[in-house]
Amino acid sequence: MENGTFTRQEIFSQPEAWAAALQVLDKTRRNILSLKPHRRYREIIFTGCGSTYYLSMAAAALTQDLTGIAVRAFPASELWLSPRSSYTDGKTLLVAVSRSGETTETLRACEAFLKDKRGTLLTLSCYGDMPLAKMGSLNIVLPSGQERSVAQTRAFSTLYLSIVALACLWARREELYASLSELPEAGTRLLNNYTSLAAELGGDASIDRFYWLGSGPRQGLACELSLKMKEMSLSHSEPFHFMEFRHGPKSMITPSALTLGLLSTVNGQKESAVLKDVKALGGRVLDIAEAGAQVRFESGLDEAVRNVLYLPVGQMIAFERSISKGLNPDRPTNLDTVVKL
Repeated sequence: MENGTFTRQEIFSQPEAWAAALQVLDKTRRNILSLKPHRRYREIIFTGCGSTYYLSMAAAALTQDLTGIAVRAFPASELWLSPRSSYTDGKTLLVAVSRSGETTETLRACEAFLKDKRGTLLTLSCYGDMPLAKMGSLNIVLPSGQERSVAQTRAFSTLYLSIVALACLWARREELYASLSELPEAGTRLLNNYTSLAAELGGDASIDRFYWLGSGPRQGLACELSLKMKEMSLSHSEPFHFMEFRHGPKSMITPSALTLGLLSTVNGQKESAVLKDVKALGGRVLDIAEAGAQVRFESGLDEAVRNVLYLPVGQMIAFERSISKGLNPDRPTNLDTVVKL
């Protein structure tokens, strides 16, 4: 079997996985709405480990933006080991996210949360027979996100899309929720249009470092894409907020650095100015946006629901980088599919 067989299939099957996940969410819709976070909770906390912690960061920013509820994100280990610095007084809705549903830190954090009677637990995972999927007051299982690779691609985007759906429902934004059904087609088009570009950039040995810029709900996604580059290809890769990149990190720009910008619509002009600074310093740039960029979604969807489209091209670049270095992205060095303590 060729290196990366599973990872490639998982990246390119994401649109189908999203469509299947939306069917699950439609069936769970009444239970999701019954949580009524505006009325019942002081705050929402998202938690996970590794990729799903970065997912939690993105989810927290988006959910607070759409709902106006106070929302935060923590690694599960922090909730487990340092609860006094993590929780506030008052009832909490804890949303625990895990691909496997058996990561030790996540399970311990949820067990402690329930034991201390801090509020209500909602879980999202991909395997219904694992411990996490039995712990919550509501457990959403998304089998279409299941993977054979160690590094998350399809699982991450499927779980993230589901969080976007939760936020739309809790915000009573029915038009946004309905528009999620257009994402599979947009994702397929994106994968078809930019496979060659991803192969070109990923296979370019003259690039020796990658910087991923994203702000707001896209910061967690930038962190995740940077992690994918590290995991799959063992390459130097770091994420930053757009404006923070000017405060020191831009000193690392060289002609062999590629900076990838996840441009928003609301702040796109200011974010593009950062990328112009990078070019002026001799660095290489790839901008990703709804329109007017090297990688264009052209989805016609609201910014709140289309953020998942930033993921596939970045994942493909990491995949191609791994293959070009003779590595196997299905089995990254020193990593396990599940961390069990």
